[in-house]
Parts: sequence; C-alpha cells; structure tokens
Amino acid sequence: MNDIYHIDKARARASFGRAADSYDAAAILQKQVRDEMLGRLDLVKLEPQVVLDAGCGTGMASLALQKKYPKAQVVSLDFALPMLQKTRKVCASMGFVNQVKNLFSGEKQGLICADIEALPLATASVNLVWSNLAIQWCNDLDAALQEFHRVLQPEGLLMFSTFGPDTLKELRVATAQQNTTSISRFIDMHDIGDALVRAGFSAPVLDVERFTLTYDDVKRVMRDLKSIGAHNATDGRARGLQGRGFLQKIEENYERFRRDGKLPATFEVVYGHAWRGKDKPKNNSGLEDGVSTVTFKPRNR
Repeated sequence: MNDIYHIDKARARASFGRAADSYDAAAILQKQVRDEMLGRLDLVKLEPQVVLDAGCGTGMASLALQKKYPKAQVVSLDFALPMLQKTRKVCASMGFVNQVKNLFSGEKQGLICADIEALPLATASVNLVWSNLAIQWCNDLDAALQEFHRVLQPEGLLMFSTFGPDTLKELRVATAQQNTTSISRFIDMHDIGDALVRAGFSAPVLDVERFTLTYDDVKRVMRDLKSIGAHNATDGRARGLQGRGFLQKIEENYERFRRDGKLPATFEVVYGHAWRGKDKPKNNSGLEDGVSTVTFKPRNR
C-alpha cells in the first residue's frame, strides 16, 4: 500500500535548492531554535574533534559550531547542492574562507551533498551530530537515527530538533477537505524517543516547545513556507495548478482561527539529545546487556 505522506525527495531537494537565497531572511523560527540548541550545548562538557551538521541549510549553524569548537572539523551536509554553495559563501564571508574546502582535502570544514538516511561517512568518525529541523524530511526515521548512531564514536553526542504533530495544525484543518495531503506527517515526541532507543542511543532526553507566528493572511503563511523551501513534497499532494477556488476555500477555512486581527501558524518543536554509549559486551544471545531509558520533559511556556 502506497504511503501518501511519503516524501518525494527530488521535489524536496529542488524546493530547498530554489530557496537557498531567500532562506535566511524568512527562517526566523529556525534561527530561534538554533540559538536554543546552541545554548544547550553550553551545558554539555564536550570537546569534539569532528562535528556533523546534518541538514545544514545555508550553513549558519555550521558557522556557529566552528566558532564554538575552533579546533574541530565541521562537516556540513545537505541534500540540496545550492544550500551547500550558500554555506560556502556564508563561511567565506565570515572569515572561514581558507577552511571551506572539500572534506577530503584535510581542511577543517567539509561540504557533503548527501541524504541523512544514508550518510557517506565512516563508522565511528564523528564526536557530535547536530541536526536542526531537518529529520522531518526523512522517510525512514529509524534509518536516519541508526545512521547517526553508526557515525558517532562511543560517548559521542546527538543533538537535534524536529517538528511535532501540532505543527501547522491550522493549515492542516483548513485544507482537510481537499482530498489531498497538504502538510507532511510529523512524528510525536514519544515515538521519536522509542526510535532513539531502537537505534541504540542511551537515555534520550526530549522536550517540546510551541511557537506561534502570526500573519495578516494565508498567502503570507504560504509565502514564508515557500521562502524556506518547505513546499508540500508528499506523494499525496495535489498535482498540477490549483484554481482560485482552491485557495479561496483554504482562506475561508483558515479564517476561523483569526484572533486579534491576526492568523496564527503553530509550530511544535521537539528538542532531543542522546549519547552513543560505550560499546557493551554481548550476552550469550548476542544482545547487549542493560536497558535504555527515555526521559520526556514537557516545557510550559
């Protein structure tokens, strides 16, 4: 049975590629989440030699991570080549021009065009995997987390953020009667925690924060999404051009959410971090001894 929420990676890649130049101006939420994640790193004792920025976008996090860990090699990875080209320009403009070289040249910064679900990196080659609002574009969360676990060295850290099910809930309701998918399927925090344990991570910690952006009209909501490349890339999306009646119906349905003259757009952000533990001895059944636990920390803001 076909999954209507399956991500068309070619469409997603093309959308993000087209958005490379407009991304930073519109990515207000992404910047806020990035700053929160960087603040959390301040609480972690870590001196990584190799850092992977998985889903680097325009490279702003890569730049911040290079500044935070000046002795580290930062590897910037994205599946959209124009995003990597933008990353090169961003780092060069900030004084890292001599470091922005191919990964295999031996310089501090590497640029890799690849998919998170199949990382072209050696096993146990990274000390810190960082991923800001990227894994929601994966079709197989288990595969992505297993790849993160594989490339991390023992006692390495995974820190990530992604979107939860309440993201764009207003737009989801407004388009519910269109008989097509309009928004990706976002995964619940508890299911992400279970996937982390399946991947082999030790004692994951996850929490949720909700943001509400406000707009004058639905067109501005969609314009912002387009500016960051967040087009609908699900297999169940509407095909071909949609008429004025299609957008008018969405606008009418969205109006029920208007408060104080503004239309809200909710984003549920799931933060998580987990350690790749030391390799454990196997028991007679070939399984690792011990049990991993998951901690969930709801945030009230």
